[in-house]
Amino acid sequence: MSTTSSRWFAPRALLPDGPARDVLFEVADGRFAAVRAGAEPGNARRLPGVVLPGFANAHSHAFHRAVRGRTHDRGGTFWTWRQQMYAVAARLDPDSYLALARATYAEMALAGVSTVGEFHYLHHAPGGGRYDDPNAMAEALRQAAGDAGIRLTLLDTCYLAGGLDADGHTPLSGPQLRFGDADAADWAGRVAALRPSPGMRVGAAVHSVRAVPAQELPAVVSAAAGRPLHVHLSEQPAENEACLARYGRTPAALLDDADVLGPATTAVHATHLSGDDVLRLGRTGTTACLCPTTERDLADGIGPALALAGAGCPLSLGSDQHAVTDLIEEARALEMHERLSSGHRGAFSPQALLEALTAHASLGWPDAGRLQAGARADLVAVRLDSVRTAGSDPAQILLTATACDIDTVVVDGRVVVESGRHRLGDVGRLLGEAIEPLWRPS
Repeated sequence: MSTTSSRWFAPRALLPDGPARDVLFEVADGRFAAVRAGAEPGNARRLPGVVLPGFANAHSHAFHRAVRGRTHDRGGTFWTWRQQMYAVAARLDPDSYLALARATYAEMALAGVSTVGEFHYLHHAPGGGRYDDPNAMAEALRQAAGDAGIRLTLLDTCYLAGGLDADGHTPLSGPQLRFGDADAADWAGRVAALRPSPGMRVGAAVHSVRAVPAQELPAVVSAAAGRPLHVHLSEQPAENEACLARYGRTPAALLDDADVLGPATTAVHATHLSGDDVLRLGRTGTTACLCPTTERDLADGIGPALALAGAGCPLSLGSDQHAVTDLIEEARALEMHERLSSGHRGAFSPQALLEALTAHASLGWPDAGRLQAGARADLVAVRLDSVRTAGSDPAQILLTATACDIDTVVVDGRVVVESGRHRLGDVGRLLGEAIEPLWRPS
């Protein structure tokens, strides 16, 4: 299978100034040297369908992939689902995490993802003990992304408390002990040992106001300076109620007062916000990352995406727990959920959906996500002749296609997916081999 090409030709492409025909892409050193519409193909390699920029999966928990299809027999809530997730977290080690994350990231590549933001909090050994390398689990993620052929922003997550109620924060317990550091300073010291590499950048995250006491937030903000900073925000009403009871403020207000919000910050989910919360996020230029397939799978609710965008928040998308790994579906769901909520169609144009789908800047890669000269050479070719896409206007492909319609994925000029097949081979087999042992009786 080819690993690089200097010239590509697409009959259709979605360029920054709109849909175009007969587009020639010239690639040098992993970047677009030229992008020309109305060109002749010459000896360029031909791509099928319509070409889009590479997708940004702005919110991932790689180990949650092992829970897919395991939590639907007894109903329940987010909180009961979490117990199944904890059961998987208790069994992983650096080797098994590498196998699981490699297959999970390869599945993302098949779905057009060229950059993933990994919200990483599975740090330590069972019981909270440290591995010889305190960042062994992070290094497994670095290798997994490299093997799968996608870029990684490791959002190393500060996770210090087991929960929050009116009386304060509860201590970590059980599987949560693997997530925690002694305090924010201890977390920051461990993160400082991580170094970026050509395919990985190091960011930071506050797990939530439930897991990081207010007095620890300034230390996280200081350590994250100059890096992407992400935070789970108001995913559940119970989080809002506990924060109000303890701090007398909403989670968004608490984060704003601690200078967590801002242009380098992404608030993930942002589902249950007050009107004032929405204005805070907009005023500070905070990105809002919606994860529609997870939010509906966990019965979390429909977030105020249109209100957030109207307030001035850039939007991004994530597959979160990977109940579905299809970033096109995440983009489509952004519009479809708004239709269900508002009773109107067309809240988000196809171009707005594409912008949310390619929000690489929120992960620290501002030179990705555009089909133009100078940008990173990421391409996603979506077929226009499948039973789902035949007859579609290429400009509206995000409203009809699925990940199954992706034929070719190129990341930094290198072929990762060709004819719908990942360079690692049978990704379904890799997933099965990584996941099945995690569910065997001890």
